[in-house]
Amino acid sequence: MSTTEPDTIATQVAQLQEGMAGHLPAEAIEVFTADQKRMVDAGVAPGAARPGTLLPDPELLDARGNPTRIGTLRVNRPAVVVFYRGAWCPYCNLALKAYQDQLVPVLAEQGIPLIAISPQKPDGSLSTAEANALTFDVVSDPGNQIASVLGIVITPSEASRSLTQQLGIDLREANADGGYELPMPTVLVVDREGVIAWSDIHPDYTTRTEVAQILAAVGRLG
Repeated sequence: MSTTEPDTIATQVAQLQEGMAGHLPAEAIEVFTADQKRMVDAGVAPGAARPGTLLPDPELLDARGNPTRIGTLRVNRPAVVVFYRGAWCPYCNLALKAYQDQLVPVLAEQGIPLIAISPQKPDGSLSTAEANALTFDVVSDPGNQIASVLGIVITPSEASRSLTQQLGIDLREANADGGYELPMPTVLVVDREGVIAWSDIHPDYTTRTEVAQILAAVGRLG
């Protein structure tokens, strides 16, 4: 039996970027890199997704377009809540697949659900779930209701939006509210009362919270 540890998300991202470098024009890489730097330089707003605060629980849409809420999905249990950008984002798909393979089995043993949230339309959530064979809940938060309250919303630059559209991805069409705003990739661990116990926010959308970090945070729940 192999004892090889699975690759970290950072390692998989590096491999992904190496492959993308050979397919995207240098001008496109320059635009995306500049916008990425702008987001990193802006950083995370003080108090964003602050531990100790109650996670908002507005009405969301499940992957079939039916109304639901985080409170309904977690049923008075602690939960891991992941904010991602959308089905069109390769970094998001990579991370969600890693969470499915490496995180979900461990959480399941503890009865802790994983819930993934994006501002995309429900059909995008369904595509995300099906493409990555996800067994956890993937829901849509139209208008970034939760991410806005948490202070983790950001808007891509006009140049980045234009280039993304040229590459066949129209954020206005992908997002449920027809807008451009996206959540910073974020992972929250909430306790059984729905209070944020731990948060990890990434203004750099190419990076993600590692499985080991999440499990360590879950282990600290009382």
